[in-house]
Amino acid sequence: MWSAGNGDVIVDHWTAKDRLVTWVRFSSFTRMRLPKGFIWPLLCLFINGCAKPESRVERGNREQVLHLGNLSEPTDLDPHVVTSQQNFFVISALFEGLTGYNPKDASPEPALAERWEISADGTVYTFHLRPSARWSNGDPVTAQDFVKTYRRILSPGVASEYSYLHENLITNAAAFAKGEVKDFAQVGYRAVDEHTLQMTLVGPAPYFLGMVSHHSWYPLHLPTIEKFGGAEKRGTEWTRPGNFVGNGPFTLKEWKVNQVVRVARSETYWDKDRVKLKEINFYPIESADTEERAFRSGQLHVTSTIPTSKIDSYREKSPELLHIHPFFGTYFLRFNVRVKPLADLRVRRALTLVIDRAGIINSALRAGQIPAFNFTPPNLPGYQIGPTFTNDVTLAKRLLAEAGYPDGQGFPKLEYLFNTNEGHKQIAEALQQMWKRELGIAVTLVNQEAKVYQATMASGDYQMARYAWIGDYLDPASFLDMMMTSSGNNQTGWSSAEYDRLMTAAGREGDAVQRANLMQRAEMILMSELPVAPIYFYTRNNLGLPNVKGWQPNLLDIHPYKYVWLEAR
Repeated sequence: MWSAGNGDVIVDHWTAKDRLVTWVRFSSFTRMRLPKGFIWPLLCLFINGCAKPESRVERGNREQVLHLGNLSEPTDLDPHVVTSQQNFFVISALFEGLTGYNPKDASPEPALAERWEISADGTVYTFHLRPSARWSNGDPVTAQDFVKTYRRILSPGVASEYSYLHENLITNAAAFAKGEVKDFAQVGYRAVDEHTLQMTLVGPAPYFLGMVSHHSWYPLHLPTIEKFGGAEKRGTEWTRPGNFVGNGPFTLKEWKVNQVVRVARSETYWDKDRVKLKEINFYPIESADTEERAFRSGQLHVTSTIPTSKIDSYREKSPELLHIHPFFGTYFLRFNVRVKPLADLRVRRALTLVIDRAGIINSALRAGQIPAFNFTPPNLPGYQIGPTFTNDVTLAKRLLAEAGYPDGQGFPKLEYLFNTNEGHKQIAEALQQMWKRELGIAVTLVNQEAKVYQATMASGDYQMARYAWIGDYLDPASFLDMMMTSSGNNQTGWSSAEYDRLMTAAGREGDAVQRANLMQRAEMILMSELPVAPIYFYTRNNLGLPNVKGWQPNLLDIHPYKYVWLEAR
């Protein structure tokens, strides 16, 4: 404490968290004369230390709280209902499956199952669960939990878009889902004992261990779901904070709609000693520009994306923050073949053939994406398929004329749907210009928030829409199965009996060469009928701070949070 000698100026001070906190009282300065211009810098020094406030990231580094941009508000936290990768990023913190993802290459590794055996013919998988596995409420995770969960995903009330993964692979799963088999005991799921789960497949599936890492194979705590409205319903309150029960490395702490989803380290997780992060905050930021500003101002450790206009600047000035690497995904258009004029293949082909893919990449993306002239991404081991079509404006014009619309004359109103995102908007505007310039077609652009957009496509109430598919496991079936008639993720109205036959046969084929041949033939059918029009193959491009450790690039862009931690800077 110091004084002017008569109590005229008194400064009382103490320390809290290494910062000076002061209280200053002024009355008169009869005995102390301070130099002009001295008092306000002095006040600045003692009141707030003239120190820069601690940012969200700095505080997170100190407390092991990870702040992530996550592109869009979760549509749900029910693993049987969600379909987008942004939903998966949150759900993968809250649940764990039989296998997990190796952080280096996304290959399957033991998770809830500590080991397994596979029959000689590749059709029977026996998983041995960890006896120490617990739900977040303390209940043990059992083989029966899996069996009950898998019955739920096949139920018509849930109407899961991912039930086809079970139906295509598990004995009698499709028949049960259709009501042809009434006794669920005949479906290929069996709890041998409390910690042993057996699944019988319709045929060998070499990618099965990778597939069961996917959220559609996670176990659910059925007593909790039944408590909040019943097991065979969508959209009930069981996924809300205070109600939620999961089995993953984190538990649901808070969900403020359109603000943040906050998860906290679970004390019941079997491998909790490996988990270093205390919390993860997921922020639904649909604007890439807003997200980049949040990153730059110390509000995010990692972004979901980066504005294309900023890529070159980061390359030049801050390359250590810019992450660009190959990614197992395809950006494409969906055509609703149930509506005119898109029911006409000639129209779909015309719209597809005039798209300047390289131009879109060079002007709107600029991150090494690859023009796509087939559906499955390149460089898959054991599976290669070349371009199935090429740009051809002349042929496109002729096809449109044959369909009854020469130079676009008389062409009906056509809408193109996309979800809120600057990149999607740029691509939509580029497509709009190409179709007008080359074909004389006027296309109206329709923008919807992510939840509404997903619901619109699921209901079939659209004409054309942008979409993207990120592989769930490293196999071409992850893309091609989606377009089968039975798939809830098809959403185009397109169906081909021959395509379904080939993909079903591929799912039961044990010989790798024959299996690849069946899938190549199926993809040729898909690309000849064009219910989807591929635009480009992804690269992953986003921003991340160097002190986020354990965050490794891989084709699926999956980063198991139990391996991630923050290094103090």
